Amino acid sequence: MTLTQLRYLIAIADSGLNITLAAARVHATQPGLSKQIKQMEAELGFLLFERRGRSLTSLTPGGQRVLMHARRILEETASIRAYAANERGETSGALVMVTTHTQARYVLPPVIAGLKRAFPYVSVHLQPAADREVLEYLNRGDVDVAILSTAGSVPRDGMAIPLYRWRRVVLVPAMHALARLDRAPSLQELAIHPLVSYESSIQPESSLRQAFARQGLSWQLAMTAQDADLIRTYVRAGLGAGVLAEMAVGLPLDADLRVLPAPPTLCECVTWAVLPRTRVPRDYTVEFLQRLAPQLDRRDLRRVLEGTSEPAWPPPPWWAEISQTITI
Repeated sequence: MTLTQLRYLIAIADSGLNITLAAARVHATQPGLSKQIKQMEAELGFLLFERRGRSLTSLTPGGQRVLMHARRILEETASIRAYAANERGETSGALVMVTTHTQARYVLPPVIAGLKRAFPYVSVHLQPAADREVLEYLNRGDVDVAILSTAGSVPRDGMAIPLYRWRRVVLVPAMHALARLDRAPSLQELAIHPLVSYESSIQPESSLRQAFARQGLSWQLAMTAQDADLIRTYVRAGLGAGVLAEMAVGLPLDADLRVLPAPPTLCECVTWAVLPRTRVPRDYTVEFLQRLAPQLDRRDLRRVLEGTSEPAWPPPPWWAEISQTITI
């Protein structure tokens, strides 16, 4: 049995038992992948997959147990390699991360630019995803770091590190009725108007949806988008009042738009970095996290990520505060 065979097994499971997709993920040929799995089954003495003709239909009970151990073995192997690379002082490698459009567009550019100055031989691969998809990439082992925001809850998968807190804002055309306010609109005032917000707003667990429900208010969601720039575009087109993250409203603001604080009844959000619990991070990953959250002590961060210390993270600062310290 080889590490390559274990990697192929995981790729098949994570590709919905689609051999073609699995082969593409591991840069192998379909016949070569199938041959390796059959050799692995012959060595183990039992089938890993149920089959119908040439198609795989499910993992066998034995296959499920082997898959569980295969994931652990590959994680430990990756950790050993990362630890060895750190000990050798290697400064090259790849950092793969997944995040939402807001973080990728408005937060990460100066952080990644600073990282590239410190580690010029590290390639950075950024995978954009919807809120609900971010942790799926992490769970499949496809990324080193997942960056996402929640309204109070701590992400359960992986090692969650609080980066910063942020509030929402309301964006309206200059001639909109809410633009005449010199304060944050109430939730009742906001409920009168059609809204344009993030795609996650349609989910039952959306904090925006729940805020209206707690006050027994009906609301009008005119349009959703993953992209904050699209929200701005459709606000300008008159589809409704935009509700979006404060970091997505850059300054100076266009003359035809107005930005207001969101209703105080909308809870604050926290942006988290989530890493695999069992994977030792490379030095450049620690550098990236410390640049993204300067309030974190580099030594404490490394000890926690290497599993030699329990996390005791400092309270995350507000985005308005931390953004002044994030520089290229």
